[in-house]
Amino acid sequence: MPSRKRWTRDELTVALGIYHNLTFGQLHGRQRVIIQLAGKLGRTPGSVAMKLCNFASLDPALKMRGIKGLEGASALDRDVWEEFHQKPEEIVPQSREILRQMFEAGPDSELEVLPLEGIKVRKRPLGDTEVLVTTKQRRGQEYFRDAVLNNFGGACGVTGIPVRELLVASHILPWKTHTDERLNVRNGLCLSRLHDAAFDRGLITFDDELRMVISPALKKHFPQQGVAGSFESYEGERLIVPDDAALPELAFLATHRSSIFAKK
Repeated sequence: MPSRKRWTRDELTVALGIYHNLTFGQLHGRQRVIIQLAGKLGRTPGSVAMKLCNFASLDPALKMRGIKGLEGASALDRDVWEEFHQKPEEIVPQSREILRQMFEAGPDSELEVLPLEGIKVRKRPLGDTEVLVTTKQRRGQEYFRDAVLNNFGGACGVTGIPVRELLVASHILPWKTHTDERLNVRNGLCLSRLHDAAFDRGLITFDDELRMVISPALKKHFPQQGVAGSFESYEGERLIVPDDAALPELAFLATHRSSIFAKK
């Protein structure tokens, strides 16, 4: 059994990245992702799960839902938490890069944190569109996708479709204009590619109860069966979000709604 040892700042930074890629109910020593991370850190799964539960005690998104973590977070835990959330554009990519190095993910590989399968490294699919972004941005985007998709239980929040290849981590506040919220899981929705496109273009949004609101511009197309089946049947339905998930930030959704209906 690995001996007890102090956590380093780098270890806590990568562990916090994993924390945000799992929901509270998955923070236990039997979780595959935690078992794999523990092996790389030379620690027991139980000790890693305990550290993630310490982080949970610092999480305001969980406190809002009445979920408590495990007391006993150290001063260094608190420092790493503050740094991670005050400088996400800098620290999140660092966390992801450490994780990628642990799992020997090369530059042409994708790393995914999959709660049911573990941490997987795969070659990028052939035909992937290559967007010209820096390595730092790519690491941040990889983290954000896992954080948002896993926060929604790996399924579209509208339809419940669980096919990961068809899902998008949608930004509520646009990536280009809201740099401070780019990597905030509460600025993300897990949507199918179709519903992501509709959300991005202001054809759908969500109210303060997380119910789908459809724009007048899209309703004009309801006589078309394909449009009605994909949207009309979900109007007024609440986003499907796990009980222990971090809920989308309502203020961000209000901003999204105002930008849509200002175009009427």
